[in-house]
Amino acid sequence: MDSRTEPKQESARALKERLPQPDSIARGLGWYSIALGLAELAAPRMMARVAGVETGPGTMRFYGLRELACGVGILASRDPRPFLWARVGGDALDLGTLALSSNKWNARDRQRAAAAAVNVVCVTALDVYAANCAESAPRLPSADYSDRTGFSSSPEQMRGAALADFETPRDMRTPDALAPYTRGDQSSTTGQRLRAGSATSAA
Repeated sequence: MDSRTEPKQESARALKERLPQPDSIARGLGWYSIALGLAELAAPRMMARVAGVETGPGTMRFYGLRELACGVGILASRDPRPFLWARVGGDALDLGTLALSSNKWNARDRQRAAAAAVNVVCVTALDVYAANCAESAPRLPSADYSDRTGFSSSPEQMRGAALADFETPRDMRTPDALAPYTRGDQSSTTGQRLRAGSATSAA
């Protein structure tokens, strides 16, 4: 290998490590989708004015529900690919809405619609990148533990096996001073001594 290519490869690897990973981008898109969906649900008229479009609040709330569903799906699913591609489809729908419903007679609304379209295009590029990376990433098969019980032997053989060599720890034993009052073999003798002492004191 040419020694001149090694620094180039090392710099490429370092640049790749510094760039955001596809999983991080997917999670960011999920949170972005949830935030956008909540904004469209809570303030549909304001979001329409910001985007420079003339749509009813019902349409904007429908878009908010779509964004919420995609965001929750990306964050909660083990395989976010379907939800990422759903975001790509939603981005195309947003671009169509901006093209058809923007107020073309107001210069300020046209500027707002153009800025919103640029933002949607940038987010669409991230959606496509994250979806393609998620498809190319290897998927590990899920482990099957249905044939495992957690016991080295059958339950009948394991029952009572721990008591065979069990020894009570020192800090869990009865103190020596209280042993005569707790041991069964000496309880009767102790009781006799106590009764004898009480009879003597009474006499």
